Amino acid sequence: MKPSMDAATQPLPPDIRLMNGVTALLLVGLVLAVLALAVHKLVRLPAFAIRHIQVEGEVDRNSVASLRANALPRLSGNFLTLKLSQGRAAFEAVPWVRRATVQRVWPNQMLVRLEEHQPAAYWETRPEGADGQSDAAAERVLVNSFGEVFQANLGDVEDEDLPVLAGPDGRAAQMLAMWRQLQALTGVLDDAVERLDLSSRGSWRVTLERGAVIELGRGADAEVLARYAQFARSLPEITTHYQSQLATADLRHAEGFAVRLRGVSTAPVVPVRGRAKKT
Repeated sequence: MKPSMDAATQPLPPDIRLMNGVTALLLVGLVLAVLALAVHKLVRLPAFAIRHIQVEGEVDRNSVASLRANALPRLSGNFLTLKLSQGRAAFEAVPWVRRATVQRVWPNQMLVRLEEHQPAAYWETRPEGADGQSDAAAERVLVNSFGEVFQANLGDVEDEDLPVLAGPDGRAAQMLAMWRQLQALTGVLDDAVERLDLSSRGSWRVTLERGAVIELGRGADAEVLARYAQFARSLPEITTHYQSQLATADLRHAEGFAVRLRGVSTAPVVPVRGRAKKT
């Protein structure tokens, strides 16, 4: 005779097994919810509040008061919950701040390193279709040493002799690089480039500190620079001969440079090759 199976070893009915499984899942979910609630309350305890913010790096143009007024209202959370990306964005929104890095310092401090904009030029933006000779009102902002356009209080600019760049959107870095090279070439004239314009059609114009306006024309940057370099080498001979300063020049002629001197009705076109012509 076969022995009878113990009731404890008999498999449970499917509905009982399902109910036990659901109960276990509910218990696990309840435990996890309790733990999550506990962690949520724990990380928001006053003990984890940020007690001190240490600022390092370039802070020449921003005082502690200005940083506090501009950055702190943008921060939310404490030492554990604050998103570092949010902290970086808050400090980069402060005027003159180009870049910020933010890190936590245990147990309740934040370390901020700032890099400030170094102004290299003014930037003029004009209405669509307007060029440097237009009477349309231009908004003036700033260009930093990396060729990036940024906004700041122009009254905070200590060097008021910054050059003015005016051109299409997105060309500030190219124009700053061009200005630097033109400025170096202008040294032989004992003058400086005060303003550089680039039209929407790609034509360059230089205004010197002494007031002379020079049309450089279009072309690749290297081509325009070579044309200007040859002009700068030739001009001193003309101004010395006529004992007069440059008023305007047009470098867009294939055969030479059209030059007008102050107080002189006509002046020669200095040839690139071949003989000179009269204006």
